[in-house]
Amino acid sequence: MSSILSIRLEPTVKAKLDRLAKSSKRSKSFLAAEAIAAYVEAESWQLSEIESGLKELNEGKGVDHANVKGWLQSWGKKHERQPPR
Repeated sequence: MSSILSIRLEPTVKAKLDRLAKSSKRSKSFLAAEAIAAYVEAESWQLSEIESGLKELNEGKGVDHANVKGWLQSWGKKHERQPPR
């Protein structure tokens, strides 16, 4: 089951969508729904990861900046450090 959503597009985006729909033999609605679903999935994942990271920081599970900086400065050198945890 799906529902209807109306959106406004810039004319240039609409024209590109029209051409893409024609060349891919898909409807504009199908392409728009796929694009929105992919965007929602990516944004949901990103926000979840940010929230998780903030929670870890609030619980004191962060990595000290000086340790990260030292590790990064050791990259590619003979005695490269292990990543800080």
